[in-house]
Amino acid sequence: MDILLALKTIILGIVEGLTEFLPISSTGHLILVGDLLNFNDDKGKLFEIVIQVGAILAVCWEYRTKIASIIIGLPRSTQAQKFALNLMIAFMPLASLGLLFGKYIKAVLFKPIPVALAFIVGAFIIIWAEKREHKIRIHEIEDLSPLDALKLGLAQAFALIPGTSRSGATIIGGLLFGLSRKAATEFSFFLAIPTLIVASLYDLYKHRDLLDLATDAPYFVVGLITAFLSALWAIKALLRYISHHDFIVFAWYRIAFGLIVIATAYGGLVHWTVD
Repeated sequence: MDILLALKTIILGIVEGLTEFLPISSTGHLILVGDLLNFNDDKGKLFEIVIQVGAILAVCWEYRTKIASIIIGLPRSTQAQKFALNLMIAFMPLASLGLLFGKYIKAVLFKPIPVALAFIVGAFIIIWAEKREHKIRIHEIEDLSPLDALKLGLAQAFALIPGTSRSGATIIGGLLFGLSRKAATEFSFFLAIPTLIVASLYDLYKHRDLLDLATDAPYFVVGLITAFLSALWAIKALLRYISHHDFIVFAWYRIAFGLIVIATAYGGLVHWTVD
């Protein structure tokens, strides 16, 4: 095993796991860290797809009891059917827009400077949303209506812009639509399951010619396990954090991170791959 390549997979696995469910954009971090590690070629992008599976498994493990009860209850439970329907409704906007505009977005925006700008713009949206008066009408995700799910799905669709944050868009959208922090955060976790599974399978199919399991499997396993463990920690930490705090700290982090990228790019300290 190539030790340097293994180290890169561990770093990217940790980055994926820690950032996938926080409102700071995993895609943005993977683009930037992959750039720094010189691991942003087609093989690197394929690896990013694989390690998302680790993050998905972390959510499935953390909520394994609830997920099992929903699956078991689908044939006869109205509550389980409603929850599954809400997930399908919320998933559709991002899926539809991704199919229509995904190739164009990747060609134009999947670069460090646009990502950095999205970090900063997203930060000010978080600050604005947190400064508004919160009128909570939905305390638990079971209370969501199909219309609420559609609104959250439309909010998540903004995450097609790299650097926006899928979880961040869903959570902040939830706050604006009257969800409690707990309900908005948990729904973003559950919505990640169909979103990331479909996205990963679609991207793996598109890049199937790059797969060389005999060579790549050990690195994929290392990255997947690393992403799973770090994502599991991040999920638990975020749930504890939001019980007593708002999301402002993530906004300041986004601003600082975005400014560092822009400063290092234009100061010549880091040669980001930008046109």
